Amino acid sequence: MLTPEEIARYKRQLVLKEIGGEGQQKLQAARVLVVGAGGLGSPLILYLAAAGIGQIGVIDSDRVSLDNLQRQIVHDTKSVGKAKTRSAAATIERLNPHVETRLYTTRLVPENALDIVGGYDIVADGSDNFATRYLVNDACYLAKRPLVFAAVGPFDGHLTTFRAFETDGEGNPRPSYRCLFPEPPPEGTVPPCSEAGILGAVAGVIGCLAAVEVIKELLGLGESLVGRLLLYDALPARFSTVAYAWDPDNPLNGRAPRFHDLSHHRKAMAVANR
Repeated sequence: MLTPEEIARYKRQLVLKEIGGEGQQKLQAARVLVVGAGGLGSPLILYLAAAGIGQIGVIDSDRVSLDNLQRQIVHDTKSVGKAKTRSAAATIERLNPHVETRLYTTRLVPENALDIVGGYDIVADGSDNFATRYLVNDACYLAKRPLVFAAVGPFDGHLTTFRAFETDGEGNPRPSYRCLFPEPPPEGTVPPCSEAGILGAVAGVIGCLAAVEVIKELLGLGESLVGRLLLYDALPARFSTVAYAWDPDNPLNGRAPRFHDLSHHRKAMAVANR
């Protein structure tokens, strides 16, 4: 049951017929894992906490640096030098003390991914490297957890949802990240944020949209982004949506899957961590 203080806090959501008291209690009981407390994870964490998600897990091995603050709004100047997980938890506590946090100040690796992911109802991936994205995708598939995925460029971003452990109305598996992006780009072809740059508010747009999609998935609201990639281009101020489908040749949930655990990630993660 919601306390009088919680009713006052969430009253703008409670009056929504799509949410109401029952929906708010579902949010209160939900457990969401956010991978990365950076540019995407920051607005995502803030809006999930504000919405009253019961437990937010945050995994990130980095510490806050001054050049993070232009876009990573869950942190502030006094947080520079602190672990991003602890900085994010302190902000959540100030924003909404009803939210429980679980912190993982470590990298997500094949050895811990299934244990961590399996402890949550849904995962939101705001990581900034391809090795982690493929690992999160595969772990969510194996653990049967929905995945809201987001990524950004200097002035653009994209967003989708994966429920690859389910089948569609025709009995085919739903697509995974590997159906959308079969292979990572060759090393060195996609410059990191430190080289390419980014307009901070673009990460804010995509992170906020990711929070909306997490809440929709938890409550079963509206139309899911499963099988649809939402694209945002800031310069022409344009949104568009592209449909994509299950790839029967993908190695995870294709017709002849080759990946049955996470051991194939060990080499990729070792390269990413060099």
